[in-house]
Amino acid sequence: MNSEVPNREENTGHAAEVASPVTRVVKRRSVMRWAGVAFAVSPLALGARALLSFRVSSPVGSALSMASGATTPGGRLRRWSMIIDLRSCDGCQRVGKPPQCTAACILGHLAPEPMEWIQVYEQDLPGNGTRFVPTPCQQCQNPPCGNVCPVGATFSAPEGHVLIDQERCIGCRICMAACPYDRRFFNWSTPPQPIEAKDIKYDIERQMPAIKGTVMKCDFCADLARAGSLPHCADACPNDAIYYGDLEEDVATNGKSVVQISRFLAENSAFRLNEEYGTQPRVYYIPGQGEAVGRSASKKGRLATIWPWTKVADGSQKWSR
Repeated sequence: MNSEVPNREENTGHAAEVASPVTRVVKRRSVMRWAGVAFAVSPLALGARALLSFRVSSPVGSALSMASGATTPGGRLRRWSMIIDLRSCDGCQRVGKPPQCTAACILGHLAPEPMEWIQVYEQDLPGNGTRFVPTPCQQCQNPPCGNVCPVGATFSAPEGHVLIDQERCIGCRICMAACPYDRRFFNWSTPPQPIEAKDIKYDIERQMPAIKGTVMKCDFCADLARAGSLPHCADACPNDAIYYGDLEEDVATNGKSVVQISRFLAENSAFRLNEEYGTQPRVYYIPGQGEAVGRSASKKGRLATIWPWTKVADGSQKWSR
């Protein structure tokens, strides 16, 4: 089943006003909780235990170091993947906040305004209803962005996630034109980040600090996965709608339950965005419109995303998309 990527211009669904600043709602579920759930879900316990107990010991910063240790106990490379269950996504209407996946991603990556690396679109349904579609980088296995980058700044890591080396990026933005999902962002000026960002040592996988004249995007939080933690977006979701896991081990979790990926996708008629383009995304969606958390498809609108930075680096300039 194919589904078109939501239109950025027509389906933002933002409410007109937001009364209070964003606060971080990152639950930071412990690894022990993950492991406890995994053991309770036989016969997935062995695979989940292996996934959640994995650690990487080598430093991150190059493709070679990222590959080090990034294997299953059987020696196979991991293949990170995400499943978003739209039956449980209500755009955070139930908690009366802007999408918490987006807010946590912004805080976890110190993402410059207005970059929403995981953007929650409101998409029209046939008839008179809508659904919310959280949309991170789709982590394509045949990525158009990587195919067109003239300097190799965009590349696929051994575990399959697509990264950008901002220190190599020349700012040509050809990759942005090639991306069919509109999931890449450009730093037009000195990035509006909190002043603390300038003291962070640059890291390809975390893209901090942001660099003027370069492209950025969702990095899939593979570094967190290797450490046994959920990505920022999945950890912050109040409805546990986002699963993250390893296609090689065929297991994923939302921090509360563990699923066998192949079975979960098949039994729930999962789809990927714009599959007809041949991009082979690693982000899957379970059809729905928030019904599992009591949302009616006719309840439209969500609160607008805001950035919590009160002080930013000197010379920073905000821009609009």
